Formats: sequence, structure tokens, C-alpha cells
Amino acid sequence: MKDRLVAALILLVVLAGPLGFALNLTGQLLLNFVFLYPLLMSALWISGATYFWFHWERHWSWRGKDTPFQVPELKGEPLVSILIPCFNEGDHVRETLAAALNQNYQNIEVIAINDGSSDNTADILDQVAESEPRLRVVHLAKNQGKAVAMRSGALAARSEFLVCIDGDALLDPDAVPFMVAPMIDNPRVGAVTGNPRIRTRSTLVGRIQVGEFSSIIGMIKRTQRVYGRVFTVSGVIAAFRRTALDRVDYWSVDMITDDIDISWKLQLDHWSIFYEPRALCWILMPETLRGLWKQRLRWAQGGAEVLLKNVRTIWKWRWRYMWPLLFEFCLSAIWAFTFALTIVLWVLGQFITLPESLRIIQLVPPGFTGLLLACVCLTQFTISLLIERHYERDLHHWVFWIIWYPAAYWMITLFTTLVSFPKVMLKRRKRLATWTSPDRGIKRSST
Repeated sequence: MKDRLVAALILLVVLAGPLGFALNLTGQLLLNFVFLYPLLMSALWISGATYFWFHWERHWSWRGKDTPFQVPELKGEPLVSILIPCFNEGDHVRETLAAALNQNYQNIEVIAINDGSSDNTADILDQVAESEPRLRVVHLAKNQGKAVAMRSGALAARSEFLVCIDGDALLDPDAVPFMVAPMIDNPRVGAVTGNPRIRTRSTLVGRIQVGEFSSIIGMIKRTQRVYGRVFTVSGVIAAFRRTALDRVDYWSVDMITDDIDISWKLQLDHWSIFYEPRALCWILMPETLRGLWKQRLRWAQGGAEVLLKNVRTIWKWRWRYMWPLLFEFCLSAIWAFTFALTIVLWVLGQFITLPESLRIIQLVPPGFTGLLLACVCLTQFTISLLIERHYERDLHHWVFWIIWYPAAYWMITLFTTLVSFPKVMLKRRKRLATWTSPDRGIKRSST
């Protein structure tokens, strides 16, 4: 009862922002906030990514077009454990295992965790393990969720350094040293997040996500790393120091997004998280609107869960470095509810006479604001393309889709926020967060 009361109060605080705008400001100023907030965030991402490039990336060694990165040497050549949690991955896991075992860094072990799969995943894992001594398989009797699977793999691992990928992801041959080197060089680094690249590009939904990971996700990661904290590691490719995981009791089993939660747990325990764009991983993403909606709703719900979990305790001075992440997330939620409120006011204005201060004349940005948004969007796209071309050849082929994604990104953010917050407020806590097989693109016949 107490948790639900606190949740209701938090929801009121989130809603207080747009309600305050509506009651105290004119409709035009309300609409300006809706359009200027994305402008502000784009400018922040452009600035952060540019600084990251000039401060770090431009000093890296680029060997050439075919092998562009100077791979770091790991001091002492420590054993590295690659954890692969699997649930119904029969269509992809053999390819995933091959990429993980084909690392140029040889001192590795691969641990595949079969989380109660109902397809042929278990048989494939056992078959590969018979011929590959570096692969060990952990079978869980029933589906208990990715967090439980990852914990089981971590406890079975023999290494201090754990590289964790999804059961359908393809690691770049040099990904392991890039992920592990920052943890060896800096004892306060508890995790490293890599650079996922999209390989499902056969539909419009798949193609515009190339734009997302090139022009938005990478920029956000760079910017957050500049001001010291990362909202979340990429769940599909991340490395962890087992000592750090042990201090925070590993992944939470009741959180719908284990990657967001573990990122906050580590940073609240004063571990740093680095972003390593040279650690590439090729991933499958949804190629249908339904699949994309389910995935993004889960991400938004995970962010709301982390907010609810930490908002009462984060205000101590020793956690001040996390405040910008909390502020950014709250401002994004306020923006979504504000946008929804402007739509409601505009619709009501078509049927009834509202007070002058609440009237919304139009739902499109004014001429100057629209022009400014377009210019900033193009600038963001250009800078991201210049940076990301080092990590993916022929990225220019996807220019048409990349330039459209910022608008799609904000619309997805709007609707998933509106749906996820009520779901989290009404959710029963301490339930095991099991997983289901997500949309991983359009399956094609081999004939």
C-alpha cells in the first residue's frame, strides 16, 4: 500500500509539470516547450558527441579501411568469460556461438545459459559443446528470466571479466579486448558498454533503426559519458567486472530491463561505466511496427521502474553525479505528458471555447521553430555520419532513412512514455521478470 501511495505521488509530480504549464502559461508557450525541448536535447547530444570525438576518438589509431582499429593488448592476457543467455534461440544461436568463439583474443571461455527454452536451443548448445572445449552450457529447468540466466552464468564463470551478449548477437572478432581493456586500465570501471549495429534492414522499420543507432543512440552514449554517467549499458553487448557485480548483488530478478537496473546499481555504488564505440556487435532488431512497439514499451517501462526504485533515495550528496540522468529522464517524461496535454487542449478547442491562455491554435511548429528544428536535425545527422563512418562502411547508403529517424524517435518516446508510466505505477512488485522471444526481423526461406 505504501509503495502504491508513493507511486501515485510520483505520478502527480510528473504530471504537475504540464499541468502547471497549462494553468500558468499561454497555449503558445506550452506548444513552444513541446517543440523546443527536442531542440535542446539535440543540441546537447551534438555538443557531447563532438566533445567525445575531439577529446578521445580522434586520438585513436586508425589502421586502414579494412581493419580500422588498433586493438589494445590486455596486460597479463587474463581469461575472459563470454556469457550468452538463451531463450528459444534455435534459429540464431549456432551463428552467435561461432562469432563468440572466433575472437582474435584467444584466452576466452564461452558460457551459454539455456533458460528453459521450449525449442531446440538446448540440443544445439550441447552439440556445439561436444566439439568445442571452450564452450560450457548451463541448463535451467524453466524460464526464469534473463537476470537469473546472467547470474547463473556469472557464478559459473572462471574470469573476473564478463562480456555479456544476447543469444542472437554477432560479436566483432576484436570486441573482447576493446571491452575489457578499460577495466584493466582503470580499477574503478565496473562496466563497459559496446556499439551495437543493426543487421536487419529489409523493411522500413528496420532501416530507420539504422538511423537511430547512428544518429541518436551513439550520440546519447557519448554525451552521457562526457558528463560522467551513463543511463544504461547496451543489454545486447556489455562487459562487467565480477567484483563490481558481486558488490551490488548482480542483476535484479524483478526488473523488466536488467540492463538499465544494473547500470544504476553499479553507478550508485560509485563504479564508472565507459562507452567503447570500437567494440562492435551486429544485432537483430524488430522489423514490424508491432515488434518495435513491444520492444520500446519494455525499454520505457524499464526506465520508469528504475525511476520509481531510486527517486526516494537518490538525493544524498554522494549520489549527486546521478542527478543529471534523473533530471533528463524526468524532463523527457514531462515533455511526453505535456505533448499529450496540448493535443487534448487542441481537440477540445475544436468543440468548445477554452480560456484564451489554454487555446492551442495549431499542432505544427511555427515557421521559425520548424526551420530551426530542421537545421538542427540535419546538423545532428551530418555530425553522426562523420563520426559513425569509422565503425560501419557504406553507411551513406542509408542516408535517406537516417534523416527521418529523429521525428520517429520522438513519437515513439511520446507514446511509450504515456503507456509505460501507468503500467509501472500499477505493477505488483517483486515478481520474477521472465522473458519471451522478441521480434528479430523478417524470417526468410533459405531456398
